[in-house]
Amino acid sequence: MEGYIFEKIPDQTGKVAIVTGANVGLGFETCSFLLEKNLTVIMACRDLDKATMARSELQNNHKSALIDIIHLDLSDLNSVKKFSSEFNSKYDRLDLLINNAGVMFPPYQTTKQGFELQFGVNYLAHFLLTGLLIDKILKTENSRIITLSSLAHRWGDVYFDDINFQRGYDKRKAYGQSKLACLMFAYELQRRLSELSNKNTISLAAHPGISTTNLGRYLPEFAQTIFKGIGPLIFNNPRQGAEPTVRAALDPHATGGEYYGPGGFREYSGKPVLVDSNSNSKDKYKANRLWKLSEKMTEFDFSL
Repeated sequence: MEGYIFEKIPDQTGKVAIVTGANVGLGFETCSFLLEKNLTVIMACRDLDKATMARSELQNNHKSALIDIIHLDLSDLNSVKKFSSEFNSKYDRLDLLINNAGVMFPPYQTTKQGFELQFGVNYLAHFLLTGLLIDKILKTENSRIITLSSLAHRWGDVYFDDINFQRGYDKRKAYGQSKLACLMFAYELQRRLSELSNKNTISLAAHPGISTTNLGRYLPEFAQTIFKGIGPLIFNNPRQGAEPTVRAALDPHATGGEYYGPGGFREYSGKPVLVDSNSNSKDKYKANRLWKLSEKMTEFDFSL
């Protein structure tokens, strides 16, 4: 693959992108990158006040930016359906769907539909969102779906016998499960897309390494203090953490099924490069089983 230089990416005027969790951290910086290339960006956010403030900051930095805000609460599948309906009624194309938003290590909570929060928000809602938007995506030439995973995908498995951790909550395992599910979904979606004829939509994945964002807000106070103190010295800042996502989204040489992350030590930080993932993430049997379970849990037939 040829070297990636963001500045050499051509202008993207006329293209439309959705970024979930767009008002802060990686999502905000992803929006900033996309606006530099003149995409129309839809900020899909739960807190409209925070989204409005973030849009104002982005607008100040990118004077001619085209930015829309549509409410999206990933902890409620009804909100996902409402968002998709509103987007589909307003826009006739979708070039980039960036499934970015996430939550890490919260106390045990469930979504509106009763799913463990990390699995429900990080993975399941994005599964449904992608399914509800897939027709619009497939109609858009050279469109891409980018799903955010994490180094944490290596921490465990998909626990089919207790997917919602009802028999004992381990927040670290639950987070790892959610991010493994995201990566399995990205790979399985690409396998299914590749079976379509005359379609050039692709699915890719990315991870930010370790990035100093608000994702660590549920860490113990001592850990947050250490993270804030030394984090900026050794980890990616949010803009650097967003670069693997942006490369997956805009690199003209990227192909379906690829996974991007930082190229430094243990993929903690560094410039965006192609990275590998564990064998669990590539297990086709598990991926198909997860897909069918996700359809059942969301009550949505995600067929292409």
